[in-house]
Amino acid sequence: MSADTRTLSSAQWLDALVARLGRKFVIGVPMLFLLAVFALPFLVVFKISVSESDGVRFVDLLTWSEGVLQLKVRFSNYLYILFEDSLYIEAYLSSLKYAALTTAICLLIGYPFAYFLARSPAEVRPGLLMLVMLPFWTSFLLRVYAWKMLLADNGVFNNIALALGLIDAPIKMMHTPFSLTLGMVYTYLPFMVLPLYANLVKMDLRLLEAARDLGATPWQAFWRITVPLSKGGIVAGALLVFIPCVGEFVIPELLGGPQTLMIGRVLWDEFFANNDWPMAASVAVVMVLLIIVPLALFNKYQAEQSAGGRA
Repeated sequence: MSADTRTLSSAQWLDALVARLGRKFVIGVPMLFLLAVFALPFLVVFKISVSESDGVRFVDLLTWSEGVLQLKVRFSNYLYILFEDSLYIEAYLSSLKYAALTTAICLLIGYPFAYFLARSPAEVRPGLLMLVMLPFWTSFLLRVYAWKMLLADNGVFNNIALALGLIDAPIKMMHTPFSLTLGMVYTYLPFMVLPLYANLVKMDLRLLEAARDLGATPWQAFWRITVPLSKGGIVAGALLVFIPCVGEFVIPELLGGPQTLMIGRVLWDEFFANNDWPMAASVAVVMVLLIIVPLALFNKYQAEQSAGGRA
């Protein structure tokens, strides 16, 4: 073997090593980030949920006494949540219901708006996108408080309707499911519009031209081409809206009422009103599992569908 061949082989081996290390680095950094900001805090919360508290501190799960190592794990909080007090189950179901309703309404409103943005002239898109992101320039809390002034019995909407003679008495809008849903849709609508726009703006319009050449109507081309190709944006937007809505606290507290109890309020009460951290941690763990398990099943289904499509 010549020296040039050995040098070339060494260079190829070095390139392969660098490529392998590069792939591990690219994968490892996000994994370390997820471990630091999600897995470790979640394990801490789970440890609190299965620990006993003497009112001041948490008792260690592992104890060593007289040569005996004992593991004490307390699952009574989970049993209480699932089987003894229906308040928690009702709060979970209410949170899922309002989160799903908010996601559906955001999709119905956001998809046409994102489609309009993607098909608008290129020179006006930055201005339209700025209008979508404009609410982020104002405090989230101030925007929610503004809705309280608009929806109150003596608020702007009722005063205008009374002045125009449209109603004889103020309409009850505050502290109702309507005000809660309206507030969450208003708050999370941009999180639906932006992923949809990013997906639709990259779509190849020649596919629609080909569909028209083959005799498809605009409606048929929309349902058979545009919607399937924008599925990624729909899923991303739905997740960005649904997940934070499940644990939302501020909007239900300010705009909702007693009939709109959500799990975020239950968490607040357990942490700060009852000062029962193990129970609050158990409620938080169950809430996280309610979100993660369906997501994991959905990702598995998506992976199986992709594998089947490639086969």
